[in-house]
Amino acid sequence: MSSHEQIRMVFGGCASLTSRRQRGTDSRRRPASYRYSRWGRKGNWRIGLTRAGTTFASMVEPIHLPPPFTLVRLREGGDAFSHACRIAEESGAGTLVYVGRFDLAEFAVVLEPNEPLRSARRAFYAGMIALTDSLRAYAPPNKPVTIDWPDAVRIDGGLVGGGRFGWPASADEDEPPAWLVFGAMIRTVAMTDDEPGVHPLASALDQEGFGDAGAAQVTQGFARNLLLAFDRWQVDGFESLAPEFLSRLSRDHRAVLRFDDAGDLLVRRTDADSAERRELKEAIRAPSWFDPELKGPRR
Repeated sequence: MSSHEQIRMVFGGCASLTSRRQRGTDSRRRPASYRYSRWGRKGNWRIGLTRAGTTFASMVEPIHLPPPFTLVRLREGGDAFSHACRIAEESGAGTLVYVGRFDLAEFAVVLEPNEPLRSARRAFYAGMIALTDSLRAYAPPNKPVTIDWPDAVRIDGGLVGGGRFGWPASADEDEPPAWLVFGAMIRTVAMTDDEPGVHPLASALDQEGFGDAGAAQVTQGFARNLLLAFDRWQVDGFESLAPEFLSRLSRDHRAVLRFDDAGDLLVRRTDADSAERRELKEAIRAPSWFDPELKGPRR
């Protein structure tokens, strides 16, 4: 199958794309630096509206992203997630913000759903599946990549990072939000002189035998796997993604897990009469794995 045919299958052959502004009351045109992707709609998700990427001459590491992603690079010290949230409404779906760091894979992608915010938050799970799939591709044999619900990623028990999620503060739960942002950080190199065992619950890709898997490889793998996740969602429904996410959780196997329509996790233990509800909306307001002082994964 040619790459052109693969693109057609993934994006459903949509020949044109109209922006939310053009569909709404605001008739202002986008600046000339914006363009439309030929393959734009993925079911209820617009991930093809792209912005001309920003690059710096000092950044020579190539990042190869599949259509319809467009890369926006930030210098080391930038904040991919915050920047993506700031530019999301103007830059549009498919914008992927990447921070060039040696010790972290840090990126964030803009999405535009066409379903209510209440159910659209389930895209967070698609992002986490794509993130862990990108790590699994480079993991040594028998090296488990797991998730602490809902957002922390561990490799063989060691915390390496996780995902985070943003939406407009004024968004109505029962209406499609103007944008969503999925962001991620994965520690690729342990930047500490501490003796082994000082931080037994933290790790990095280089400590887990991931070889040459660095920020570029993790980011590229994430982008490809995110498209695959949305493709499955569109063809087979969210129910096809739910088992993938649940199978990666660090959990008590005596409990039965499932999601409701809002993405809340329902946990029913074999010795209990009712299920415990864990609300996705509240759980992802602040990432459990993030250390504000370190501006990265906890140690």
